[in-house]
Amino acid sequence: MTAGRASRKRWLWAAALTVYAFLYVPLAVVVLFSFNDSLLNAEWVGFTTRWYVTLFDDEQMLRAAGNSLFIALSAASAATVLGTMAGLAMHRWRSGFQRVLPFLVLTPVAMPEILLGVSLLIFFRQVLDLTLGLTSILLAHITFSIGFVAIVVRTSLAMQDESLFEAARDLGASPWQTFRRVTLPLILPAVLAGFLMSFTLSIDDFVITVFVAGVGVTTLPLQIYSMIKVAVSPEVNAVSTLLMALTLTLIALAAKLAPDALKGRA
Repeated sequence: MTAGRASRKRWLWAAALTVYAFLYVPLAVVVLFSFNDSLLNAEWVGFTTRWYVTLFDDEQMLRAAGNSLFIALSAASAATVLGTMAGLAMHRWRSGFQRVLPFLVLTPVAMPEILLGVSLLIFFRQVLDLTLGLTSILLAHITFSIGFVAIVVRTSLAMQDESLFEAARDLGASPWQTFRRVTLPLILPAVLAGFLMSFTLSIDDFVITVFVAGVGVTTLPLQIYSMIKVAVSPEVNAVSTLLMALTLTLIALAAKLAPDALKGRA
């Protein structure tokens, strides 16, 4: 290796480490100070777990967490079903008017969250005359999650051998039997990865939720935001740490499933 290449390699490593430090050091500080035995986050006083005990005694926080889990599970389940159907449709039908289907499905993915939140607010209140609450949050989360599932499922289908589906039809299988016995087992890793992505996006969402939540209904991100308006308490650090751990676990599971989906493995 020449001196020039070695120097460039060192600079690339330095740049990469700087970026990762910028991203992850603040997260590490949050985790560290969730165990700090002080009401202030100014300095380290000593180790304690009492903020986690306080957290699980906080009724408002538990209610917000319950709302977030209910919405995330419901939205992820509905988005997985609808996104899988959309992914199948985008893969199978690509002619005529059906060519606009990817545009319709994937637009919420590319649209800025604040614009999507305002659009959904106007639609719910002025078109549907829907009272804002858990229902409006659930519908909003399903809306922006469908596209992510559809992308993963469509990509997985594009990697499959079409002769497998043709063989099933030649052997007399109905469309439903082909889907249940051939297509679904092949794309199951993609479907599961889409579910985990949808769950992660839903439980962490703040921008869209703040527009469609209404009065008296709160989720975990909204509750955390309301608590940090004055100061960041150790309890906020504790709930942020738990939410971070859940999110990273789901991301790791989705990343584990994604390669299998792209390889077409059941």
